[in-house]
Amino acid sequence: MDDPENEDRWARVEAAHSQVVSSALAFEGTCTGEHGIGLGKRQFMAREHGESLETMKKIKELLDPRGVLNPGKMFP
Repeated sequence: MDDPENEDRWARVEAAHSQVVSSALAFEGTCTGEHGIGLGKRQFMAREHGESLETMKKIKELLDPRGVLNPGKMFP
């Protein structure tokens, strides 16, 4: 990948990533794939899923009331 210590270069990498994901969403695609959402794509979940995101969060809370299953990885 790239050097996360190089702030300017890392900002350009993040901007390019955002453009790629935005393009995918514009074509009614998804921000994620076979590797799941992860930390890098949580920020796009609301744009992709809209109001459904709240339903997803409620389901997660029902299935994981203590928040121990992969905490902080799926929802912003």
